[in-house]
Amino acid sequence: MAVQFRDYYQTLGVSKTASQDEIKSAFRKLARKFHPDTATDKKTAEEKFKEINEAYEVLGDPEKRRKYDEFGAGWEHGAPPPSGGWQHAGGFPGGAGFPGGAGDGVEFEFGGTGFSDFFEQLFGSRRRGFRGAGFEQAPQRGSDVEADIMVTIEEAFHGSTRQISFRRSDSDQVQTYTVKIPRGVHEGQRIRLAGQGAAGAAGGQAGDLYLRVRFQKHPDYEVEGSDLYREVGVPAWKCVLGGAVELETLDGTAKLRIPAGIQPGKKFRLAGYGLPEVGGRRGDLYAVITVDLPEQLSPDEKALWEKLAELER
Repeated sequence: MAVQFRDYYQTLGVSKTASQDEIKSAFRKLARKFHPDTATDKKTAEEKFKEINEAYEVLGDPEKRRKYDEFGAGWEHGAPPPSGGWQHAGGFPGGAGFPGGAGDGVEFEFGGTGFSDFFEQLFGSRRRGFRGAGFEQAPQRGSDVEADIMVTIEEAFHGSTRQISFRRSDSDQVQTYTVKIPRGVHEGQRIRLAGQGAAGAAGGQAGDLYLRVRFQKHPDYEVEGSDLYREVGVPAWKCVLGGAVELETLDGTAKLRIPAGIQPGKKFRLAGYGLPEVGGRRGDLYAVITVDLPEQLSPDEKALWEKLAELER
């Protein structure tokens, strides 16, 4: 059974010719609608949110999008699958499956990582230090196994534990592990599960399993290292006259003072409101100003805008 192709364009509701800005806008709209923190049906929303995230993970990255488009075009015309897999089922919902390395022919399947088998086969999982196919009698250590695990910004902020499922294709036994997501974990960091990789040969030790952290895309925050960036919409009149706005942070609500005459794109730094780092310090939160313009005007509002326009002539 082949891994099922995923139409990421359909998931985000955009055309294949959509611009990067259109893709980003579609993601934000859907992510806010299905974010588990605000949705009524949290279980359904959580699965939908993962699908939306995975689609944006690919289409929001020009290089991943190019690779996906190249594969997708071949798939639609019945081209053979790319080297490296597609010959097996992924096993677990929301999990990651991938073929074994040379010499053992064993496949590994995961559940609970947050990424689909389709994504992992095209972009994610791999082996390191493959065991050779010879007949050496000396003990040989098994190869290490790597897979991606999707982590939310909130998990990186607070820390958490996750359950992942694991099965080797040469066994019917499904094993479950509790994985600790440490507070302050960063994108690209690897979480090691010692001895859970490929089996060794001739009595050699098993390799290790490494879970590479990938941050789940957030509708409001962009992450750069330990720093967070979020857009803050300010009414046009407040941009001109100045005032205060409230914005949500990982610590709760914060108040931001807006000076008169603020321009769109201006950044304000909220020190220590970012993600934790090793040693206890935290990154910063940068509020990026955008202007909220009214989409509809009452007769009185329209009259005031027209009067303002006359003063500027």
